[in-house]
Amino acid sequence: MTDRDRMQLQGEVVDANKGKFKVKINDNHIVMCVLSGKIRMNEVKILVGDKVTCEVSPYDTTKGRIVFRIK
Repeated sequence: MTDRDRMQLQGEVVDANKGKFKVKINDNHIVMCVLSGKIRMNEVKILVGDKVTCEVSPYDTTKGRIVFRIK
């Protein structure tokens, strides 16, 4: 799977628990996300209420990866 195959969606973190984050996309869709390697390397803190950008596979839209925190 290449980078072109992944969808980038923006949402808000609604729950954080042991490295897993629930991100609310639109008004009714929730994606379970983990942090990407670059976010972990740079020790970016993600808190509930933060706006983030997620990468989601078109095959399974319930799981994803947080790739950017919007300021």
